Amino acid sequence: SSNEHKLNFKKSKEACLSYIQDALLQKQWKRAAEFLTCYVESLEKDYSREHIGPSEMIWRIGTEIFWHHSQRRMKEFSCFMEQMKTLGVKRYLKVCLEHVFHLLYNGQIDEAYQNLSLAESWRFGEQTAIQDKEIKLIQAYRGLLDYCSWSKQKKILLEHGEDGFADLTVEQEMHGYFRKAAVNLKEIIKIPGVWDVFVKCYVDLLEFYGEHNEARQVLNDYAYNSKFPANPNAHVYLYQFLKRQGESKKSLISALKILHDIVPSHELMIDFNTMLQKSKKRKKRQLGLEVIFAALDYAGWKENAKAWSRLARQVKQIVISEKHLDWIKKEWNSRKDWWPDFHFSRYLAKRNWQENKSLSYEKALVAGILLGKDCKYFKYVSHQGCKVRLKRFRMLKKFVTRHNPVYLRISG
Repeated sequence: SSNEHKLNFKKSKEACLSYIQDALLQKQWKRAAEFLTCYVESLEKDYSREHIGPSEMIWRIGTEIFWHHSQRRMKEFSCFMEQMKTLGVKRYLKVCLEHVFHLLYNGQIDEAYQNLSLAESWRFGEQTAIQDKEIKLIQAYRGLLDYCSWSKQKKILLEHGEDGFADLTVEQEMHGYFRKAAVNLKEIIKIPGVWDVFVKCYVDLLEFYGEHNEARQVLNDYAYNSKFPANPNAHVYLYQFLKRQGESKKSLISALKILHDIVPSHELMIDFNTMLQKSKKRKKRQLGLEVIFAALDYAGWKENAKAWSRLARQVKQIVISEKHLDWIKKEWNSRKDWWPDFHFSRYLAKRNWQENKSLSYEKALVAGILLGKDCKYFKYVSHQGCKVRLKRFRMLKKFVTRHNPVYLRISG
């Protein structure tokens, strides 16, 4: 009966999908491919009137299998993707874009560019308007490939600029690629989103041709336009541009301040701390101490010798002058319950001493000031340093012992 057929088909389809899922999870790509073939064949033999739309599932599962299969061939994959393009107009551009990514990964740049051009000219009734943003994304990636061609020509021009005729030919080609790339890249970055690679390439084009004001405007919009999602990289690119342009420290500090608020563990916090410590303004020097303390809250910074050196230097200056001890106390109060185990255990002291004596010195200085001369980390490192008769470690021990009352004041 018709109902029995529908029920049996539904059960077999669900069972087949379950087997495919199991094979994917176990990375059994050949087995998964066999089940997917059975799944597609069963759909072709289905005579029920119930509408079934498994095209996206086949596309996504098939792409995953092709990507990992040991016997995959790019030609077969391209045939598969062409079939997927005809299965559903709503996903046509997405499939095209994924096909392009695979072509690029396999070094087939010309084929990728050709596919992007074909996708850009695609039209299908109302779907054209609905997929306007996807068309712009297709155009943006074509602009990215034009940028790559421009970059290659620029390299040739800079390396072989002696021949006047060749120089003119290369320059003309460059300008052609520039126009095509700039038009498409400019369009995509008008749409709110995360467009890091497109923004970087567009700014590079503008800078090369001396359009610094436009480049600055693009980066400012990307970083500060409230319609765009919060993006740390936007502030990194703005900071790097300002630095290249030789902007004032005030502008650089302003850019990094926002980056610090979003990602206090960013690697540029070393630069930020350095600029703040050199400032004559008290508030900025205090902020510098906050910045380096905050960075060292993260595991990725635990063995960053530069960061510990910056902290040790500023803490030492404060201790010697006995001014602004309240700055240290403020930062330490929120950390004294967990930093000792996180940074200053005896185990870490042994490991740091064996792997990096300079790091262990800087950390021991900070540990001695924050936790006093009886701190496990400080005692182990200073003892080892004195045992091998290293002068700086003897001086370290004397310094911490002499300023031990400061620890009492900080600990409250």
